[in-house]
Amino acid sequence: MTQTYSTTIELRFSDLDGYGHVNSAVYFTYLETARVKLFREPFEELTRQGVFLLVARAECDFKLPILFTDSVSVSVRMSRVGGASFDLEYRLHDGKGKTFANARTTMVCFDNNAKATVPVPGSIRALASAETPAFKQGDNGHAR
Repeated sequence: MTQTYSTTIELRFSDLDGYGHVNSAVYFTYLETARVKLFREPFEELTRQGVFLLVARAECDFKLPILFTDSVSVSVRMSRVGGASFDLEYRLHDGKGKTFANARTTMVCFDNNAKATVPVPGSIRALASAETPAFKQGDNGHAR
């Protein structure tokens, strides 16, 4: 079973739209925040090697609007590992049972020097293993 990483999102007034709730486009920024916290160490090492993790596909199923007074957390887990790509599944929630959205991104491993996709590195594959304590604590994140 894959570990799940969760982090709290700090809402900004600028996240709101004219309807008084978080704009749907901002949800993808929240996914990015969780993803960057999850991959902080592997990102640094892979970037030094010229390997980038690119978002090839992003989708979101919106369930409930997020209001400025809501508490928001993003939980993320690796759901699939392929040859040169992997999928991350996300849940935006309040930590008390309310789900605002479910989302998924497909990430592609790209060697920027060779300008070609490359196999998913071992450091990323390790995140898919429940036996590997690879989900590091972020500023306010935790592994479960």
